[in-house]
Amino acid sequence: MDQLSYPAQIIISLIPIVGIVMGATVVFFYLLWNHRRRVLLIEAGHYTRPDFDLLSFSLLAGLLLLGVGLALTIFLSLAQGLNYGLLGGIIPLAVGIGLVAYYLIKRNSPAP
Repeated sequence: MDQLSYPAQIIISLIPIVGIVMGATVVFFYLLWNHRRRVLLIEAGHYTRPDFDLLSFSLLAGLLLLGVGLALTIFLSLAQGLNYGLLGGIIPLAVGIGLVAYYLIKRNSPAP
């Protein structure tokens, strides 16, 4: 395969760095402006705390992690066998099982 010239290698190596810096800048200003907006809403007395349904979130995240973890575990076990790389699938699988178990336990518990 043809080797790239030195300036091309530098430009190619700078692309991810610039992308990360630009993404971090966007996230920073989003957080800053959202904070200022909330402060102004609180000062004006118009702020209402958003509702967050922990049970629905835990079920959704658990099912997504369960699916991804199961697919990765099967793929990595077939591709590489039993080695430490298999943890890349077992960890999300275990977290997904834990979140779904949390949902099932909290769903059946009496409300306070």
